[in-house]
Amino acid sequence: MPELPEVEVVRRGLERWVAGRTVEAVEVLHPRAVRRHPGGGADFAARLRGETIGVPQRRGKYLWLPLAGRDLSVLGHLGMSGQLLVQPVDAPDEKHLRIRVRFTDSGGGAVGRSAAGGAGTELRFVDQRTFGGLSLHEVAADSTDGLPDVIAHIARDPLDPLFDEGAYHLALRGRRTTVKRALLDQSLISGVGNIYADEALWRAKLHYERLTATLTRPRSTELLGHVRDVMNEALAVGGTSFDSLYVNVNGESGYFDRSLDAYGREDEPCRRCGTPMRRRPWMNRSSYFCPRCQRVPRVPS
Repeated sequence: MPELPEVEVVRRGLERWVAGRTVEAVEVLHPRAVRRHPGGGADFAARLRGETIGVPQRRGKYLWLPLAGRDLSVLGHLGMSGQLLVQPVDAPDEKHLRIRVRFTDSGGGAVGRSAAGGAGTELRFVDQRTFGGLSLHEVAADSTDGLPDVIAHIARDPLDPLFDEGAYHLALRGRRTTVKRALLDQSLISGVGNIYADEALWRAKLHYERLTATLTRPRSTELLGHVRDVMNEALAVGGTSFDSLYVNVNGESGYFDRSLDAYGREDEPCRRCGTPMRRRPWMNRSSYFCPRCQRVPRVPS
């Protein structure tokens, strides 16, 4: 699943090309793409028709399109391969096109102008592995941020100005868990996934199995700083793309994979000390670390 920087890049593109436009028609081409919508494809299309899209929002890895003047939002689950693309209405369909959203206006702008004189743009949801999808949800009753009710439990992310560092540190000290598990716990801190967790831990010289209860306030503050830095650096270059499955709304890949210090660098020299980087299986994923800079924590007696 894309992490915070990749989702924010998509959100910014949608804000530019979709916000303020009114839906003319919705075409659901695969039922799995709306499986999280209780009413199914026909109901999803009917309820969205005629609605105006507000400014796209994000919390952590989760993205939604609020409907103007309504307590409803379209929640986008990108999954492992979901893409929200702004395309010319006369562009050929993608092989794995699942949902098409057409608007009452042309969409303007440089993107989507056809050689025939500008057919305008539409929003497409493309998903090769069909793990993602779109669904309509009510806004959570106690939310001040318009959060859809199904993600009301998601914590603020470290780039959110309202993120509470003090509360996060206390939560870390009170959990009997390891530091990487805590970074990936979306109820504690949202937006961090496997890639950026490994990057931040390498920068902080912390092993992924370090117990959170052993982190002092200065160490957890330092780690948060590294999380913010690596995400901001990734945002500046459009996120991380290892294959064609992650792209922005214009179909362009990000370039942060060229700057990674830990993730995916097994057997390559550590950029800090030259020791070969290691990879270990971890929760059906992999953890990448430097065995010299990120010492394995001692097991308490």
